[in-house]
Amino acid sequence: MTEHLFDQGGALVNVSRRSLLTGVGAGVFVLAAGLPAPSGAQEKKFGADGMPNGWRDDPAVFISLAEDGTVTVTCHRSEMGQGVRTSLAMVAAEELEADWARVRVAQAWADEERFGNQDTDGSRSLRHWFMPMRRAGAAARTMLEQAAAAQWGVAVAQVRAGDHAVSHAASGRSLSYGALAKAASMLPVPDRGSLRLKPATAFRYIGKDTIGLVDNQDITTGKAVYGIDAQIDGMLFAVVARPPVYGGKVAYHDAAEALKVPGVVKVIAIDPPAIPSEFEPLGGIAVIARNSWAAIKGREALKITWEDGPNAVYSSDSYRARLSEAASKSGKVVRNEGDVERALAGAAKRVTAEYYIPHLAQSPLEPPAALVRIADGAAEAWACTQAPQVTRARLAKRLGLPVEKVKVNVTLLGGGFGRKSKPDFVIEAGLCSQAMDGAPVKLIWTREDDLHHGYYHTVSVERLEAGLDASGKVTAWLHRSAAPTIGSIFAPDPKHELPFELGMGLVNLPFAIPNIRAENPEAPAHVRIGWFRAVSNIPHAFAVQSFVAELAAAAGRDPKDYLLELIGPARLIDPTKIGDAWNHGEDPERYPIDTGRLRAVIETAAKGIGWGRTLPKGSGLGIAGHYSFVSYIAVAVEVTVSEGGRLAIPRVDIAIDCGPMVNPDRVRSQMEGAVIMGAGIASSAEISFKNGRAQQDNFDTYELTRMDSAPRDIRVHLLPTSDYERPLGGVGEPGLPPVAPAIANAVFAATGKRIRQLPIRDQLSA
Repeated sequence: MTEHLFDQGGALVNVSRRSLLTGVGAGVFVLAAGLPAPSGAQEKKFGADGMPNGWRDDPAVFISLAEDGTVTVTCHRSEMGQGVRTSLAMVAAEELEADWARVRVAQAWADEERFGNQDTDGSRSLRHWFMPMRRAGAAARTMLEQAAAAQWGVAVAQVRAGDHAVSHAASGRSLSYGALAKAASMLPVPDRGSLRLKPATAFRYIGKDTIGLVDNQDITTGKAVYGIDAQIDGMLFAVVARPPVYGGKVAYHDAAEALKVPGVVKVIAIDPPAIPSEFEPLGGIAVIARNSWAAIKGREALKITWEDGPNAVYSSDSYRARLSEAASKSGKVVRNEGDVERALAGAAKRVTAEYYIPHLAQSPLEPPAALVRIADGAAEAWACTQAPQVTRARLAKRLGLPVEKVKVNVTLLGGGFGRKSKPDFVIEAGLCSQAMDGAPVKLIWTREDDLHHGYYHTVSVERLEAGLDASGKVTAWLHRSAAPTIGSIFAPDPKHELPFELGMGLVNLPFAIPNIRAENPEAPAHVRIGWFRAVSNIPHAFAVQSFVAELAAAAGRDPKDYLLELIGPARLIDPTKIGDAWNHGEDPERYPIDTGRLRAVIETAAKGIGWGRTLPKGSGLGIAGHYSFVSYIAVAVEVTVSEGGRLAIPRVDIAIDCGPMVNPDRVRSQMEGAVIMGAGIASSAEISFKNGRAQQDNFDTYELTRMDSAPRDIRVHLLPTSDYERPLGGVGEPGLPPVAPAIANAVFAATGKRIRQLPIRDQLSA
């Protein structure tokens, strides 16, 4: 089997594993043996430095150069529509002074020792790898200059790389990169401190809109290889009947009828995991067949009696009441400033509100799928995974193989949103291959599988109370957040949100209020809770930004002006001083909370939508702002609510300050996608449970944003900076949290009806 590489023109290029390790094809040279790491140890590490084997800016790892001048940049992060394969290559090509038309991109396989951390999550791919990829490109460029200078017998300071060649101005001589490839590959890597990085004023690619997606032609012509497309001659197909209740297991099964289905070749049992289950498969009965249709029909023919286990009592309605009761009482204090109780007691007016956000499913349009083959004591997988290294380690453990005997190839992902960070589906494929004596087996999840057996975004009840003085100014703020934690899949029976969840808009609230307390009541989990795009920022932002609008109404103030007043003057906040020990994994000195930047995006979005303009009856404007993944986002929305309660969104203005931008076109695309996804979360998306079972089956009951309900006009406002010495912020996730509260606030402006629970769908006609 070969690796899949895509050239700039979109053609699929097949390169063997061996040739990829030494370069791409004959006459290709990696440009270094290793870039020396900086000396000195840090007491606390942040960013990619804080991850196992996190920093890798070795040009030998990421860049290879052929004698014909072709540059191949290896992308070690997963591509799921965010454009990371293009953007990381742009950064390396920029410092390399490469001609973009001669740049190709190769996808890395799972190898933490070689590539560093490969997890594609947390909106950190460019944030953490901008400088390492710049240094890799700069090191390769320096080596090419050194090789040319040595050949000409001149000082290296007299030569300059540019436009895929090295020139000596004094003599007019020039050598192409291809001609220098072999000689450059023999040189030692220059010290990191000696590298000359380009000034931003000289950038040709970074920060420009001149480069399209490297995968665009393959995607639009159907040539792109996603996890569900992977294939090997003679492969089999599998689906699994899984316990309908988390923690359940098979009590009895009869496979006789399933084995009669034409094409079905084997039925196997998959043992249920211990609870908490981490990334292990849920267990059940797998049907292996010669085609996917036979596998699915064989599964339908199974006779299974399930033992549901303790979570069979789980139902959304009763659990919501339990969360509401918990949020009405004092909980674990996670931030406490001033004297909230005294300030509330002395307030001229007290306002209380409770908000409910249901479980959500990531529902990527490509459901989980993986192909695994086992041969000669080794396993190879092809999977749409966001976490190649975790997948490799868990697959090796479950198959009983040394990790070095397992290879995980990363395909394109048809969406991920956190679901494909969990490798349970790859392990299922491996177990099926093992049961077939190593024959290749592709395991697929149907949409029903995805909605019934996923890792759901947490359900949440958020209770807020504020005290206002006689002028309407907030003097006290109390926020209780009751939600099961992601930690519940890793540890037995945790009841409280983890520090990273608390640091998503709860403890790091950047408001200028003298008395603030945040509490986290207990909330046990009854389903698998997992990462979802923007994670706990969604419920926290919905509650906080909706409550701000309620307070503005109570004070008789404009919501936008009131929000800015709560944020207060421009200032820098050390997140560790307000209870946020996580700070998105970043150094608080390098990434303080900057309220001036938050104010700026709010003002920009408001100006964009024409805040304050007169609208016809049934129409309204709403606004919300939020800080997450060290970026600043604001959303302003115009809605109309017609008779019968039909919601339409004529326009959305979204503003982002994410610091320096590598690929502005991709930033715009991510913001547009966040608005579309956020509109679905606000209006129609919900996973509910009865007797432990998910009640939604497909997109008829779990509705994504459809064309007729999508915002008609989305305008993205980028707050640019030319200072590329500033740290980058996240892009993929932070656009999502303020969308739902902005829509809810606009609905109130249009109808006078306050939205305190999601989805909105059934509330407007009531």
